[in-house]
Amino acid sequence: MEAEEIFSGIGRWQAQGLGTALATVIRTWGSSPRAAGSHLAVADSGEFAGSVSGGCIEGEVIREAQESIRSGRSRVLEFGVSDERAWEVGLACGGRVQVYVERIGAGAQDASAAIAQALAARRPLARLVRLADGQQALLGDEGASGALVLPGEAAAEAVAMLARGASGMLEAAPGVFVRAYAPAPRLLVVGAVHIAQVLAPIAACAGFELIVIDPRRAFAAPGRFPGVTLDTRWPDEALAAIGLDPATAVVALAHDPKLDDPALAAALASPAFYVGALGSRRTHAKRLARLAELGLAEACARIHAPVGLDLGGRAPAEIAVAIVAELIRVRYRGEAG
Repeated sequence: MEAEEIFSGIGRWQAQGLGTALATVIRTWGSSPRAAGSHLAVADSGEFAGSVSGGCIEGEVIREAQESIRSGRSRVLEFGVSDERAWEVGLACGGRVQVYVERIGAGAQDASAAIAQALAARRPLARLVRLADGQQALLGDEGASGALVLPGEAAAEAVAMLARGASGMLEAAPGVFVRAYAPAPRLLVVGAVHIAQVLAPIAACAGFELIVIDPRRAFAAPGRFPGVTLDTRWPDEALAAIGLDPATAVVALAHDPKLDDPALAAALASPAFYVGALGSRRTHAKRLARLAELGLAEACARIHAPVGLDLGGRAPAEIAVAIVAELIRVRYRGEAG
């Protein structure tokens, strides 16, 4: 997604010997087109990637970033958008934004490669920066590393922010900004059926990475799913190879036990945040009996079935909307099946 593109761009520029800087939104007040944590990466060649606004401050931030590359000094910039100009950049009213600009690529202080690797591996990672002096630390599953050491209360707050994938200033350590990099939400759909065809663009619009899994090549044909990643292995093989993490949802739509049951068994044994299956309550009751024979009776409580919020719709597109709506609700509220 965007963060991966930004840090891959930084890596490419650094490999070319270019100086690089990173601008990050650290605070916003009122309306803001970009949330805290949004990045704009800049090379001294003038190339840039990402965004920290709707375009109204980009030029100034790029100039300040190039100055940071030359001087090595970090700085905090503050910009205001008047109510009169707000409509020009897509806002209902004005607001203010603070942006932290720093040179990167300076030895031990450069965490961009580690961030790029974590994003590629779908490992949660947070970068902590003390704005006053640029001291930083990286926080991941194995703890923190780096020159910046936080007291206990602040460290616990940073861990909680990483768990939520939240970016912002630490309340317990004023002047320390946390940028959390959480794996992008991913949806693995088993069954290249009609609902999956309309589900794909809706899920993409909601920010989900999508993979459709179906060994039936006539179903999983590129012409039926333009621009969608297809996997024609059997579901249990595909899911094992792809890997299921807490940012992954699995939805079984094949309506065929030979495909759905192995996928559901694999998903129930994983930390996937959502497991759903298409079918009537009667169909689901038979499914539960089959999965119980595999020793999964207790785990079956996690399955959302019939899949999707009960919006009353029956058409494939309506079911697809209901599925994405439930994915969003469960992702943020953690509701069980």
